[in-house]
Amino acid sequence: MGPKYEKGQQIVIKPVQNQNLPLRDFDLQPYVGQRGVITDYYWISLERGVRVFYIYTVKIEDSQTEVVLHEDELEPHID
Repeated sequence: MGPKYEKGQQIVIKPVQNQNLPLRDFDLQPYVGQRGVITDYYWISLERGVRVFYIYTVKIEDSQTEVVLHEDELEPHID
């Protein structure tokens, strides 16, 4: 299965429900609800390709800050 988002796609950062790592929420909180653009993505394979997940580099529109986010922290931006 390929990435859910592509380079250049506009997204909105969302909070993750039922996340087991509360420290991640604190890092993400200032960006929740902000729009950004996918600038790159990477995949990580666990268990020899059985479980693959993607992480994305996102440029935040308002601040031009780049952050790295998991796929479940993103949703497509629809105009």
